[in-house]
Amino acid sequence: MRKRTQAREYALQILYQIDVRNDPEDKILVDFWKNIETEPEISDFAAKLVIGTIRNKKKIDEMISKYASNWKLSRMAVIDRNVLRMAAYELLFCEDIPPKVSINEAVDLAKKFGDTESGKFVNGILDKINKEEAAGGKNG
Repeated sequence: MRKRTQAREYALQILYQIDVRNDPEDKILVDFWKNIETEPEISDFAAKLVIGTIRNKKKIDEMISKYASNWKLSRMAVIDRNVLRMAAYELLFCEDIPPKVSINEAVDLAKKFGDTESGKFVNGILDKINKEEAAGGKNG
């Protein structure tokens, strides 16, 4: 598995825990890394994704809600919601990552960890965000 792919899997697992547990984010981060040994390059990229997603969550959630027709964020599957958040962060704030890579990686995560329709659902929303928002120039 490629390093950034592994980092995205870790970041998704952390974001999932943040979404469903009532513990503080920093405690969840510390607890997660206690049981995992990995290269600094992987853990650093995962941390960048998690922290960036958390810091920009309000804007990201507004963006997802805008393009997720007939879907409330609170009603989305936890995996789908967090894959979308993380990928939207990449699309909107990470100029060094090509949009196609962010979308493809997110679709792969959704297929691997979500249900049978997750890949299509994630792809559709991220494609809209990319075309309408990220295309005009990345923020941050």
